[in-house]
Amino acid sequence: MPPATANARVPDAPDLLQAYIDSATVRGHANRSFLQAARAFFARWPDPQAWAREPLEIRLAAGSCQWSLLNFLMFWGHLQPGYDYLVERKLTALWREMPLGPWGDELGRYQAAAHALGYGRRTCSGTASQVAARLLIQTGRPLTALTDQDFAEFEQAIAERERRHGRAYKHYRNALYAARTVIYHLGSGVEPALKASTQWRWSWERHLEGVPDPLRETFVRCLECCVGTHTRSTVSHMATRLAHFGRLIARLDPDLTSLADLDRRRHIEPFLHDVAARHRFTGAPLSASERRDRILVIGRMLSAIAEWGWPEAPERRFIFARGVPRLPRALPRYIPPDADRRLTRELERSPNQLRADALLLMRATGLRIGELVDLELDCVHEVPGQGAWLKVPLGKLDTERMVPLDDETLAILDRIVANRSPGRPLRHPRTGRLVEFLLTHQGRRISVYTLRDELGYVAKAAGLGVITPHQLRHTYATALVNAGVSLQVLM
Repeated sequence: MPPATANARVPDAPDLLQAYIDSATVRGHANRSFLQAARAFFARWPDPQAWAREPLEIRLAAGSCQWSLLNFLMFWGHLQPGYDYLVERKLTALWREMPLGPWGDELGRYQAAAHALGYGRRTCSGTASQVAARLLIQTGRPLTALTDQDFAEFEQAIAERERRHGRAYKHYRNALYAARTVIYHLGSGVEPALKASTQWRWSWERHLEGVPDPLRETFVRCLECCVGTHTRSTVSHMATRLAHFGRLIARLDPDLTSLADLDRRRHIEPFLHDVAARHRFTGAPLSASERRDRILVIGRMLSAIAEWGWPEAPERRFIFARGVPRLPRALPRYIPPDADRRLTRELERSPNQLRADALLLMRATGLRIGELVDLELDCVHEVPGQGAWLKVPLGKLDTERMVPLDDETLAILDRIVANRSPGRPLRHPRTGRLVEFLLTHQGRRISVYTLRDELGYVAKAAGLGVITPHQLRHTYATALVNAGVSLQVLM
């Protein structure tokens, strides 16, 4: 039977004391010091939960003689000591005993699920002890009955410990991140969390740090208006460029409180000069595309708030077409045949087979990297008389298309299916629907950043320079042209 929950009736102190004495006797821990410490504990706190409400300093002051009692109470569900205590204290002895007790089956299911998702033995055991066991102790509920609030309280306890000690505890945060994924695939309604560091989850205020109010307030309102018609990543890029503009204006004119007071000579021309200058961190010139984007974002923002009739809008235009840099029209950069063969050989013998096969699939089909990570498990379709085709999901241009597949590419897809991690469908970040993605590892989607890193490692091992994922797409297109495919079909 699972242990009692926090809301269940706690046995009287004499009953708990006798139960502890019986347990300690069986385990050979019934020495005088332990029993005296147990009697002193119940004399002060007849209800163990009264001890749990004491300040953390008092709870941590319990000596080693009382640890045996505290472990017993937590082990059998009679004490929920608080996440702050659980993340502060090592529970090595308790962890050795828990698999033998009421939560043993839960911990066994957790480790089996983690192993099935592709986690190593040490990670399976480590996340079970660091996170799953502590969640079971504090909530008294099965892992599949946990809620977002339970994970939020655990994460808050980690943050408080970091503040107390003045340093980060990444091992706890990483363990919580992995454990939440495993528990989701066990059947919990709590979905995997995004990495806390991902900039797409930053607030607009954080993007605009350093921009004083009320300018920042105007920029935030403008960004919120754009969320409905642009992707999150596009609006995030806009926020970065607005922040650059806002911080520059704040340095040029600290007294400026409204965009309606912008002046061409005092504000816009210095901004254009700053865009043309070198990067303030690297010292290298900004690329033409970056200069163009910075200017266009400001021009479009000023035009938009004028169209919306905002009082902050300037009375005249400041950004004109002749002030926007032209982009160089370079030919597509494909990988030369010899380098392409070397890269393919390195991918085929990479130890990270799932990632390498994903890049080989990209090379064999000409996918964009965003389309690649969005592929679904049922993306291969057999067309009678026409062979196998790959259904490419909505991507950069919001259009679907079909790509023909040869036997070698089908073999790559078969390897990917064999090596991907199983589990429940994951929420699509754009549509919100649950999807079985093709490229999953350890219960999560493989990210574009992971694939970019893998391509960099493999290119370096092949003795090549910097290779970008989009060059694989251009190489695919070049190979089709050399094989006699018309430009119309290629497009």
